[in-house]
Amino acid sequence: MPLTLPPGGRIVAATHNPGKARELAALLEGRFEVVTAGSLGLAEPEETEQTFTGNALVKARAAADASG
Repeated sequence: MPLTLPPGGRIVAATHNPGKARELAALLEGRFEVVTAGSLGLAEPEETEQTFTGNALVKARAAADASG
């Protein structure tokens, strides 16, 4: 079942880089509120994987778990 989010919903970007959040918000054309894991005070997990994709998944899972 795909995840659906109504326009205006909040997305947590698994980054501590506000510039990346702005880029994501622009890609989403302002349809959602984009906040960073850093702005929520979430810990930045250790990047333990061998690939960019693997580390992105580590960060996404950590942000999802911590933010609910």
